[in-house]
Amino acid sequence: MTTAPTPIRPDMTMEQILAIAPAAHRALFQRYHVGGCNACGYQPSDTLARVCKDHNLLDVSEVIRTILTAQEMESQRQVEPNAVRAWLAAREPLRFIDVRMPDEVAAAPLPEAEPLDYDDSGKYMTLPKETRIVFVCANGERSLDVAAYFAGHGFGNAVALRGGVAAWRGQTAGARA
Repeated sequence: MTTAPTPIRPDMTMEQILAIAPAAHRALFQRYHVGGCNACGYQPSDTLARVCKDHNLLDVSEVIRTILTAQEMESQRQVEPNAVRAWLAAREPLRFIDVRMPDEVAAAPLPEAEPLDYDDSGKYMTLPKETRIVFVCANGERSLDVAAYFAGHGFGNAVALRGGVAAWRGQTAGARA
């Protein structure tokens, strides 16, 4: 039995909304410049109606549609570790890029992925736009930000590893057991 997703209502707090639609944070910032800094921020206890009022967003229904659309798009921008393993095993063309900070990579390297070149991160923008790029980070959040950034720059096959290195290693451990 499947359950319908929890609907987003104007009287819900941002904490409640972010729990069911984590994409709301990025969506509100990208579309309305809300929530990215102290000047445009909100408190987790603020309701969506309050956030909209505080930022002169008159059409709360449109804000809700924006959040729901972003959540759907983000879910499609993530890929499961087993899919990436299959692509690597089949030697499909892709770039598997670890976007963790260099000290994080050094402490716990992921041999299958190339560490992001922070000294020349712009070089990735010269890749062909159709390149399949899988970004990975510790838990899947930062890599989702990076994948969304690349998608916004025309890379239609940029995705994030769902669950990050933690999920990758969890599946590896399970596969060995």
